[in-house]
Amino acid sequence: MSAVTDTPNLPLKNRGALGRSVADSLVVARRNLIRMARIPEMVIFGLVQPIMFVVLFTYVFGGSIKVGGSLSSTAYKEFLMAGIFAQTVTFATAGAGAGIADDMHKGLIDRFRSLPMARGAVLTGRTLADLVQTALTLVVLAGVALIIGWRTHENIGRVLLGFLLLLLLGYAFSWIGAMIGLIVRTPEAATSGGLIWLFPLTFISNAFVDANQMPTVLRHIAEWNPFSATVQACRELFGNLPPGFVTPDAWPMQHPILASVIWSVVIVAVFRTLAVRRYRSATA
Repeated sequence: MSAVTDTPNLPLKNRGALGRSVADSLVVARRNLIRMARIPEMVIFGLVQPIMFVVLFTYVFGGSIKVGGSLSSTAYKEFLMAGIFAQTVTFATAGAGAGIADDMHKGLIDRFRSLPMARGAVLTGRTLADLVQTALTLVVLAGVALIIGWRTHENIGRVLLGFLLLLLLGYAFSWIGAMIGLIVRTPEAATSGGLIWLFPLTFISNAFVDANQMPTVLRHIAEWNPFSATVQACRELFGNLPPGFVTPDAWPMQHPILASVIWSVVIVAVFRTLAVRRYRSATA
């Protein structure tokens, strides 16, 4: 009888720490994806804002903002989309924080910690589920962009690499959201805390305007902004740099793909470590 009872545990014991961590993370990710599927308005509302930004910036400001010495609405449309894509993946941070704060508020985090799960699996699973949602959002948003006239001018490999960099940035920022969700007490506070710092981060960047046209101090901030590195990398990979555009001399702008990867990896390393430590000591 004992042999039958012990048999199911053998595979789990033989997995090792990494295997258990991966398995536990995938279980939590599946739980969160099922939850998202049962509340489709979460995904729908997440799409409304970026679509509004695309329409407003394209048709309201498109002929008024100069990029590369041109006021062409077509040039600005292609210049804009990398910034909108990047803004969309980073704004998902608020949702990640709100979800974790909600689990904290309901006491679900305490229940997870009472189970024999790998430390950090709850947070990793949550961020992986958010990554899947972000990928779906990007697909829909790219479709909307194509409808309004956005086009890429590079091969499919470079275009896919651009979207991978966007997902990596979104995943990195979801760990900041996880940290915020563990610090605050309510989902509402997590949503506010997840957005209040994102607005200056995204607007003091090269997402919506050419950083070369900014005042000196703001220009330097924009050039070294991790958000700007991903935007610049995507513009290069999509072939969306407008004619006459002058690339700033700052290192992240001269090597945006490498800078984007470095920034994202550093953010994941730092905030995952901080979030897991906070998770172990947090109380509902």
